[in-house]
Amino acid sequence: MENPEQLIRKGVHHDRLKEGTVKAVLGGLTWGVVLVALLIFGRICWDGAPAVLKSEFPFVDTDFLTAKTETLHVFDDAVGNRHSLPATEYHAWVEKEGSDAVFNEQTYSYSGGGIAGPIAGTALLTLLSIAMALFFGVAAAIYLSEYAKQGRFIGLVRLAILNLAGVPSIVFGLFGFAVFVLAAPVFTEAPSERSLLAIPLGFTWFSFQGWNSSLIAGAATLACMILPVIITASEESLKAVPQGFREASLAMGATRWQTIRKCVLPFALPGILTSSVLSLARAAGETAPIMFTVAVAAKDDLPWEGLSNPFGIFQTQVQALPYHIYTLAARIPSSEFTQRAQYGSVFVFLMMIFLFSALSIILRNRVRSKLKW
Repeated sequence: MENPEQLIRKGVHHDRLKEGTVKAVLGGLTWGVVLVALLIFGRICWDGAPAVLKSEFPFVDTDFLTAKTETLHVFDDAVGNRHSLPATEYHAWVEKEGSDAVFNEQTYSYSGGGIAGPIAGTALLTLLSIAMALFFGVAAAIYLSEYAKQGRFIGLVRLAILNLAGVPSIVFGLFGFAVFVLAAPVFTEAPSERSLLAIPLGFTWFSFQGWNSSLIAGAATLACMILPVIITASEESLKAVPQGFREASLAMGATRWQTIRKCVLPFALPGILTSSVLSLARAAGETAPIMFTVAVAAKDDLPWEGLSNPFGIFQTQVQALPYHIYTLAARIPSSEFTQRAQYGSVFVFLMMIFLFSALSIILRNRVRSKLKW
């Protein structure tokens, strides 16, 4: 018969074995997820880096990043040499050599030139949508956390916000098309025929005729899509600030808004910036919402070119990397001539998301390092 000391040792050994098994299983699952992510990112870098990087100084193909998207022309000349030229260079070559010198010509849409237009459009869409979502999201979070009387109605509002986070992006795209593209109010001298309601103001009209397919419509749609994440995360950050900060401020005679602005918001800012990091990646990577509200497959000018009014940029359509990648992958037959544009676009898009997220994290850490609780 085993003595008590042996039983205790067996129990300790059994507990350690169970603990080690649980640790191994959890660690294996964690590193499995990391391995899958590394394989995905590795494949993207392996296929996409050659389209963007090169061996000579400055080690980056600046033409791919700064040139506009064009059709690629692949053809043979009179002596049998194979040429692969974007549209502008092709037309210059034909003007010099003559169209009779072109043989076996094939064209590949959106596969020539660079991706300056999609890069610019993605940056504008992402930054504008984040700015709009942060303004309205933080305002809503402040009201729900600091001003609203807690009860069943506010609980239902919070539940509705959480449910919005699970709505498919295609639904937000249809919502943005119906509300922002077709029905949003504008001031205009002459209401459109499709205006839902036009109110005369004497010197102008207030017409519910929408913003059309435009940068502002697309950014507003993306802002609505990421609002639930920002509201929820910002409200939790506000609640994490000790109640004593508020009580001390109010006891010294500060108003409620002064207390929020001076004693609550600064300490909740790191958490709010964290929510912006999470939202930024989603806003930049969505395709369905921008298909209905702003994106075009090809555009001759960059968003800010050819505008007589600088505010006209909000009314222009833009290219965007997610839609550009979708077009290349789903609508253009894959070949050796389209792979550079496909893989290079995905690689640049991944680097843009990484850059935006890194800047947000650095900003959050700098703000957090200045706060002493």
